[in-house]
Amino acid sequence: MDFFDVIKSRRSIRSFKPEAPPEEKLSAILEAVRIAPSAGNVQGFKIKIVKDPATKKALAKASFGQSFVAAAPWVLAFMEDPEPSRKKYGSRGADLYALQDATIACMHAHLAAAALGLGSVWVGAFSPTEAATALGLPSGLVPVALLPIGLPAEDPQPTLRKPLKELLI
Repeated sequence: MDFFDVIKSRRSIRSFKPEAPPEEKLSAILEAVRIAPSAGNVQGFKIKIVKDPATKKALAKASFGQSFVAAAPWVLAFMEDPEPSRKKYGSRGADLYALQDATIACMHAHLAAAALGLGSVWVGAFSPTEAATALGLPSGLVPVALLPIGLPAEDPQPTLRKPLKELLI
């Protein structure tokens, strides 16, 4: 699919079919994440693939009851890993670049899923402490985004966007 077709057709999907997509699609998404740009190529992020129903349920609870998190066959959890960025760039690397690296990686996964005909939705509304516990994260990793992914069970209409003139200053 053409890149501009992907970004124009991408939707936030919150309803998934129960069957998991083929594993090759997950591999392709992870490769898109692996090659995402990052500050100084430090790749100051980590990803956890969640397929376990109990963990997905705990993540849904940590996400203020957003049940679609548990309903997706896969949830990719993106964490900032600030220490590698701190070593190269000091406090700005730890405080900003690792966060940016994790969010860029998540967006690559979100667009790759759309290009593969899968549905996903960026989830940022969650308790980082509860999500870290649900994921069993080691100290130092900070969850910044969850990306439930699966076969879409809905076809939402595009949402309205501001005119470009309102975004430019």
